[in-house]
Amino acid sequence: MSTERDRYPDALRAGALLVVVLGHWLATLPRLEAGYLVDTDHLLVVWEGAGVFTWVVQVVPLFVFVSAAVSAVGVRRRLSDGHRQLHWWAGRALALARPTVTYLAVLAAVAMVSRLMEGRFLAPFNHSLTIHLWFLLMLLGVQALLPLSVRVDRRLGLRAVWLLVATAAFIDLLRARPGSPADLLRLGELATDHATLLGWLNLLVVWLLPQQLGIAWRQGRFTGTGTGVTFMALGLVWLGATVASGYPLAMVDGEVGGRSNLLPPTLALVGVMWLQVGTVLACEAPARRLLARRPIRRAVTLLGALGMPLYLWHKFAELPAAWLGERLGAPIDAGVPGEAGFWWGRLVWLLLCLLMVTPVMAAVVAFEMRRRRDLVSATAGRAVVGGGVALFAGILASMALGALPGALVGLAGVAAASWLLRVHPQPR
Repeated sequence: MSTERDRYPDALRAGALLVVVLGHWLATLPRLEAGYLVDTDHLLVVWEGAGVFTWVVQVVPLFVFVSAAVSAVGVRRRLSDGHRQLHWWAGRALALARPTVTYLAVLAAVAMVSRLMEGRFLAPFNHSLTIHLWFLLMLLGVQALLPLSVRVDRRLGLRAVWLLVATAAFIDLLRARPGSPADLLRLGELATDHATLLGWLNLLVVWLLPQQLGIAWRQGRFTGTGTGVTFMALGLVWLGATVASGYPLAMVDGEVGGRSNLLPPTLALVGVMWLQVGTVLACEAPARRLLARRPIRRAVTLLGALGMPLYLWHKFAELPAAWLGERLGAPIDAGVPGEAGFWWGRLVWLLLCLLMVTPVMAAVVAFEMRRRRDLVSATAGRAVVGGGVALFAGILASMALGALPGALVGLAGVAAASWLLRVHPQPR
């Protein structure tokens, strides 16, 4: 039996992270006055129609789907041993906590120096430099429930998927509180207009859905190009119907607050999942033929190794990109979507971000490779739980408070998590 690593899931994860990075850069709209950066806008705030692009660039469900498919087999072997399950999750948490410590430490230092020198570059990017860390929280949260999802798949199969879909729909229905059957045609409008605590239950339900789908795919419960095309068609119809009922067009948020498909997740976001899972199935055969070529496999391996560091640091690279754009007099000012030069300016901005992220990534990779690789503590369950709580609290604080003081406050929590989760040498 061949033991060669399956590169298709690796390629999907690497591609998903690249799409997120490029999407974040594209959505950042620098604003200049007299040639100097004074602010940034978000593409979705100034151009509502751009929300349709998020049907493609909202690839977090794809990442959860693939991660669950890759991890499901190992989790099945650990189902009878709760200690091994906890140890596995602690390894995932430590693998994310350590590079996040580096990111927050550098960001905190830059933020404090900028404040002391009355720098103006940090303020336009302040919250955007930490808000993308939400992905780490969501990923670790659903992975903590991966053993439960595997058990549910073993017992219910694909019925578990439809049960989650029905639960998400029921929660949105309770949010909407329709007064008549005619109100069901305005389900999305009513649901997203009512910011109730009940809606936050879908934070768990909706993000567990791609995980359950990934496990089912790994178990061969659905496969084939025909199934993929069917899922893609279902996704497009689903998205069209939910948007027509009043759900927002965009599947990501341009700003916190207001009507949203993400905070909390809604039934509309499920349409993106059908679309992405269908694309995975429809593209599997040609993608595997491409991955049989050694240069393609090497590129996927490299992107896979750089994927998470790139995700952590890509927003940071916007700072030197803006500085260089100013110095070169590049047309990075976004102007108004639809005006002449808008897309040319976006291309220039993307090229500057790519240029400046290269030395950032080189420095980060060189630093991480010199660090000693820590092992996860296999003895103290309370230390793992404490590390998880500290990690979540630190990331939440950094997201809420921005680069300053959020990076400094968050660093304390994430550093504590990294310390709690790893093995400590015992004194002789």
